[in-house]
Amino acid sequence: MSLHTLNKTEFNFPNQKSVYRGKVREVYNIDDELLVMVATDRLSAFDVIMPRQIPYKGQILNQIAAKMMRATEDIVPNWILATPDPNVAIGHLCEPFKVEMVIRGYLSGHAAREYKAGKRTLCGVEMPEGMKENDKFPEPIITPATKAEEGSHDEDISREDIIDKGIVSEEDYRILEDYTQKLFARGTQLAFERGLILVDTKYEFGKTKSGEIVLIDEIHTPDSSRYFYVDGYEERQRSGEEQKQLSKEFVRQWLIANDFQGKDGQVVPEMSDEKVLEISERYIELYENITGDEFVKSDVSDIHRRIEGNVNAFLRENI
Repeated sequence: MSLHTLNKTEFNFPNQKSVYRGKVREVYNIDDELLVMVATDRLSAFDVIMPRQIPYKGQILNQIAAKMMRATEDIVPNWILATPDPNVAIGHLCEPFKVEMVIRGYLSGHAAREYKAGKRTLCGVEMPEGMKENDKFPEPIITPATKAEEGSHDEDISREDIIDKGIVSEEDYRILEDYTQKLFARGTQLAFERGLILVDTKYEFGKTKSGEIVLIDEIHTPDSSRYFYVDGYEERQRSGEEQKQLSKEFVRQWLIANDFQGKDGQVVPEMSDEKVLEISERYIELYENITGDEFVKSDVSDIHRRIEGNVNAFLRENI
């Protein structure tokens, strides 16, 4: 497998006004009208960008997100206009809400770690007593997080604090909650059709210039979501085994096993070529299981030139 990867871009598109660099995506503002979102191969865990990139990861995230946006656009409007390159989505410029709408159907990941530490309230939401890790909640719970500025950690926040602090108006927040529940229900249905359980995920929303609230960023990808396999789930819960899962959690668990959780003073463990390729293969497995499509590797011999050419061709025809 090729180790050609996309780490950072320095494009200068026609009518480009600015560029924002997130942990994984780089977003170019075109004339305050369009956004060109480039999914890099960077790997982020515990809000830390790893020193090694993962081959094809950006393509995988971009293509899953685009497919899932198309599969949910009948229930929630989204920002996307086109995907002119395997690593690129182009859509309407939006003003993002400064919260991530995290929704959890099961006691896993961060929620399970908080529960194990003795907490029974997460983001102002009560969690029942007597649960085991990976048990299903009676109903999905929404546990929002503030969107971190670059280099800082996302933080749990309650619905009440979001509204009281004026981060989101109550009227808008009700729409975000409704959209989050609808998207999770659809995502759960789509996952089940693939023999998967959508355990938890996060959604991000923004407002268009006309004031419409739309879904932005990514959706139902292994970076934003956790999946279990339906087959064997009940048996594993009964026997206390770990669930077989499709998500970035396997990266987090490897980091934890190597004494890294993003805390001050901790050093990111060295990631060998073998580990990088293993992670890449896992991401391809994720793609094929989540979408049901065979993954077709794009030409990565000159990723920057390929992306620049495809984006410029789209912009010439559409602006």
